[in-house]
Amino acid sequence: MIAWIITAEIAFWIVIIVGLICRYVFKMPKLSIFFFALTPVIDLLLVLLTAMDLKAGTPASTAHGIAAIYIGVSIAYGKTMISWADVKFQQWILKASIEKETLTGMAKGKHEMNMLGRHIVAYIIGAGLLYAMTLFIGSNTDTSPLFQVMKVWGIVLTIDAIISISYVIFPSKK
Repeated sequence: MIAWIITAEIAFWIVIIVGLICRYVFKMPKLSIFFFALTPVIDLLLVLLTAMDLKAGTPASTAHGIAAIYIGVSIAYGKTMISWADVKFQQWILKASIEKETLTGMAKGKHEMNMLGRHIVAYIIGAGLLYAMTLFIGSNTDTSPLFQVMKVWGIVLTIDAIISISYVIFPSKK
């Protein structure tokens, strides 16, 4: 299961890099969009492989839960990760000078709340997938490791929320 997650992560970044090469090196923006559009296909394949693994009788494990986290994060943060990779590609490969604005004050708070919103969406997607997997495999299998992953992720989400909200309550001046 872990090998599938690692493979999905590698495939995710490969299609993004190929998409960026098509966009900037080969000047083929439509082909680059095709490659970027493959990222949710990779997620779908990981969902199917995870569900099939569980249905085949493999005991539910933390790895299955991590697959759900991966999928939730990939969907919720996918566009953000592609944008980040786009900027880095331009800076590192094309040697473009791109100035990143340092956010402070309420602009930083707004950004952090936006990212918290994405985290919440990722959590909802991941939790939904885990719940769907437990329904799919039935009650004959111990699914407690899946719910343990959700508990830990819930703690991480709570900490993220506290930190993000602190940027709004106590806006930075620098």
